[in-house]
Amino acid sequence: MAADSCSWFSALAVGVSLLKCFFISAYRSTDFEVHRNWLAITHSLPVSRWYYENTSEWTLDYPPLFAWFEFGLSQVARSFDANMLQVENLNYASPATVLFQRLSVIVTDVVFIYAARECCRCVRDPKGSRDILSQPSFVLAVLLLWNFGLLLVDHIHFQYNGFLFGFLLLSVAKHLQSQHLQGALLFAFLLNLKHIYLYVAPAYGVYLLRSYCFTQDNKDGSIRWSSFSLRRLLALGAIVTSVCALSFGPFIAMGQLPQVLSRLFPFKRGLCHAYWAPNIWALYNVLDKTLAVLGVRLKLLDKAELPLASMTGGLVQEFEHSVLPSVTPAVTLVCTLLSILPAAASIWLRPRGARGFLRCLLLCALGSFMFGWHVHEKAILIAILPLSILAVENREDAGIFLILTTTGHYSLFPLLFTPAELPFKVALMLMFSIFSFTALRKLHSAQGFLLHPLEVIYLLGLVAVAIACEVVFPLSPWQQRLPFLPLLVTSVYCAMGVCYAFLRLYASLLLQREDKPKLL
Repeated sequence: MAADSCSWFSALAVGVSLLKCFFISAYRSTDFEVHRNWLAITHSLPVSRWYYENTSEWTLDYPPLFAWFEFGLSQVARSFDANMLQVENLNYASPATVLFQRLSVIVTDVVFIYAARECCRCVRDPKGSRDILSQPSFVLAVLLLWNFGLLLVDHIHFQYNGFLFGFLLLSVAKHLQSQHLQGALLFAFLLNLKHIYLYVAPAYGVYLLRSYCFTQDNKDGSIRWSSFSLRRLLALGAIVTSVCALSFGPFIAMGQLPQVLSRLFPFKRGLCHAYWAPNIWALYNVLDKTLAVLGVRLKLLDKAELPLASMTGGLVQEFEHSVLPSVTPAVTLVCTLLSILPAAASIWLRPRGARGFLRCLLLCALGSFMFGWHVHEKAILIAILPLSILAVENREDAGIFLILTTTGHYSLFPLLFTPAELPFKVALMLMFSIFSFTALRKLHSAQGFLLHPLEVIYLLGLVAVAIACEVVFPLSPWQQRLPFLPLLVTSVYCAMGVCYAFLRLYASLLLQREDKPKLL
């Protein structure tokens, strides 16, 4: 990114920050109370009680570094309204509390803004071009800073994903800039802030071992075993060990590690979230339900012997399938590992630099999203945001990006279910989608169409789904009898698009000969 680009980058960052302020008084989800409670826990109680406190149902279930992050925020929060820091004040939401928590998300997004700037430095702009839409760095800055999903999830629904994604993108940028130890350090901190990023840990492990610890390849591209650097491996090990010791050390010393881990990995929550993430298990659930209905109508199954229709009840707990085998955490783990194994093997056998690593990271994120246990719909952003980097560089990746972002972002619509937010989420998604299609088509105009006709038809189908779910269904008599139907339709339709993008991305990794470096 050239030095004269700082003006438009600053304008984009300031502009989106002002837009975030507009949503301070908007709808907020139960995650708002979750984080208020964590502020109270970390401020009011000794460290030894953080992972035992259960006055609220929203117990602390993030890694210790995030708990310390909340503790730091609580020191500022008491200047706004000290009552928010009392554990017994459940569902406390004074105007000062709302203002503080909203502003805390906006301010900590500075990490994400800095990371986006570093990512923009990793792409090459054409020389002499005065058309700003022909500059990959500008397009990338908009795709990251103004990402619709992140605005919806963080600044309306409420979470701190921008702060966390800042660490992920900054880590990726450091690897693209060949600063591997810094990239590893940032990712180690990220894992100890939120453990969902274990999704992409295999990509980091394989890449750093293969392309950092082994310093040379043979002429045929195979690994040269004699080039292994023990010093580099020890350096990586020291980084990971130090960060984990800093995070978990106090709890290990207090003998509380099992309790902390039980909070981080609560497998009793069930296969799917209350709203099904658009993944393979959403399709599996619908197939099971369809087979059950057909079985009853054909008198092949006894309705009285089937489990209750709890999977579509919008609750978070364990359930059994009616016809198909019920899925256990072990099954999802095996499926996830099998889904990412070819990607990991590919960058081990045929390393293609940091961009090969980035493709593997995306496939690990999507593989975990597709087959993981109790996946949240918001986790699709772990793939969407890093894919933005490849989308501005490669036509094939741009097409995949358009499919994944459109379906992934629309799958987040049910998070905002109040009528007041409908115009905002529609307008914001339309703006982001129109820019994405227009800018990426202009960037890759000399290389042909970004999407095939059937892909365009599928994406246009989202318009029909949106009208049916957001306009027609609330006015129909089905709203009382089948309240889960819009969520089911949205999840299943979007799951088909996410699955397709996953397969296309896999093909781009396994069939592509090499990635051309575009570092400055």
